[in-house]
Amino acid sequence: MAKTGEEIKAAVREHYGERARNVSASCCGSGDAPDGRKVLYQVEDVADLPETVPSYGCGNPTAIAGMKAGEVVLDLGSGPGLDCFLSAKQVGETGRVIGLDMTQDMLDLANANRDKLGLKNVEFRKGEMEAMPIDSSSVDVIISNCVINLSPDKDAVFSESFRVLKPGGRLHVSDVVLNRELTDEERSDLASWAGCRAGALLESDYLERLKKAGFAVARVDSRSEYGDKAWYSATISAYKAAAVSSCC
Repeated sequence: MAKTGEEIKAAVREHYGERARNVSASCCGSGDAPDGRKVLYQVEDVADLPETVPSYGCGNPTAIAGMKAGEVVLDLGSGPGLDCFLSAKQVGETGRVIGLDMTQDMLDLANANRDKLGLKNVEFRKGEMEAMPIDSSSVDVIISNCVINLSPDKDAVFSESFRVLKPGGRLHVSDVVLNRELTDEERSDLASWAGCRAGALLESDYLERLKKAGFAVARVDSRSEYGDKAWYSATISAYKAAAVSSCC
């Protein structure tokens, strides 16, 4: 039986809430954090981050986002804050990073991690990607790491992303996509939803939905095959057209 959007969100929230609580309860953070960070990130980039900042992602969107000093960055599904903290280094003191997450335990962990690092240009907000508590045309760059696939309404996520981006803004995400359609049984598995598989889109569908939301350009930058499985990770970029000058 197909699951409702609220059932899916509840399962995702509980899954990641438990992961956050497990990190918070351990004196050394998540046991798999060092390995995950080494696989997806340059060691020197994460060397100064505490063990309580694990990676739950499938890529490194900060590596392709080309962030500049002074930019405003929004991280969708920011989790413990890893990509926010790396972005904060890139945008500097004149820039700003907003992490958005719907799970209170993750927000608590992220705020504790931010305080450990003493960062003043990072804030975390509670909210959902389908209805972002973010002003329109206020963000230069959106990043996300293996989170959009968790949403039961991706069209709303893409529409909201387009809304909050400034003209000329850009979206750079790592996400799980499909090389074949999933069966109804696969789509209805809540554990698979939380595991970033059941909610994934076909790569072509992902790009088409971004363009339908208004993005002038949407493309796949890289792919990482998962053997004979139906899903794999990809880095995807999309661009909002710049404002047209009315002068002259």
